[in-house]
Amino acid sequence: MITSQTLRPEPDQPLRCFAVGPIGNSHAAHGSAERVAYEHHLRIFEQVIVPACEKYGISALRADGIAHAGDINEQICRYVVESDLVVADVSGGNPNVMYELGLRHITGKPTIHIGEQGQLPFDIASIRTIRYGRTRSDLTGARMEIESALEAGLRDGFELLTPARVLRGLQNGDGGDSAPAVGKSGEGEDEDSPGLLDDFAVIEDGLDEMAADMEALTKTVETIGARTEQSSTEMLDLAQANAPVSARLAAVARYAETISAPAGELNAISTAFAERMATLDSGVRAALGLIEMTPPDDRGEGTEEFLEQLMSLEETAQESLGQIGSFGTSAVGMLRVSRHLRKPVKEISAAVRQLTSAITRMGDWAAKARALSSGPTT
Repeated sequence: MITSQTLRPEPDQPLRCFAVGPIGNSHAAHGSAERVAYEHHLRIFEQVIVPACEKYGISALRADGIAHAGDINEQICRYVVESDLVVADVSGGNPNVMYELGLRHITGKPTIHIGEQGQLPFDIASIRTIRYGRTRSDLTGARMEIESALEAGLRDGFELLTPARVLRGLQNGDGGDSAPAVGKSGEGEDEDSPGLLDDFAVIEDGLDEMAADMEALTKTVETIGARTEQSSTEMLDLAQANAPVSARLAAVARYAETISAPAGELNAISTAFAERMATLDSGVRAALGLIEMTPPDDRGEGTEEFLEQLMSLEETAQESLGQIGSFGTSAVGMLRVSRHLRKPVKEISAAVRQLTSAITRMGDWAAKARALSSGPTT
């Protein structure tokens, strides 16, 4: 529920809470889905979040309440990173909310999750969340739960939870629930609690696994390519020998059998690659957002290696996709040759689709990494 350390107000300045969540459209037609969403989430903000915060002298704000002129996206990022507290409504797993939540978790500052019952996103289902319904009593109960969380956190310090665990929806590697709580003074902080570079290292582990997937994909494509070349030679010999159609069909059946297993493997690896991409996407984007907001001299020696890893992985992925995509295009033409080829070609086509979608996201990572990198780019 709370995923950080402590609230440290500036002298003579009230604590600030930024509410992250779906907003909807206040200008949409009455009765439209966007207008209903706007009215619902405004009610959550005004009847649950604001009064809970006000009880402890905390001022609450959400994105549509930012009065200053400027780039709204930049302003939201700054509020997410700099606010003393964030209350995030994760109902429905809104992509913008998940991105902002990932960015917040990287900072290691106090964050409270709330969400409508039955609408919690799977990726963070393991994270403790204050659940609410739409009845008056449910909203009152949610407000009181936030108040209790704030009271305990202000008194005893907020529970520390590894940002990587939040970003990837995983349990701690040691199977424990969380690290020890940290008091308001910061005393008693676990010496083993993760820092920014530790969080990057967890993401890098996932990127290393993706690199291993790419290597396996390349080897599998090479296997399919070699067997395709052998079959092409055999088919050419049969054609030159004026062999009967039955002999050619038998050769096609043998070819289909030889590529069936590697085609299935290709699809399985592509699926794993795409799933890893989806798992890491919000974390990588949040890390890149934090890097962008950190002065270059303060980023630490591991940051440049992280950016280089993103760029290198994308280049390798593009090369592999080129090979697989080219083969996939030619493979589609084989479908008319014989029914024996339908299953392996279907596997190959599915792999191409999965990789194309995943590598598009990876291209966004690499583009941002190139813009942030101080080293030479290729």
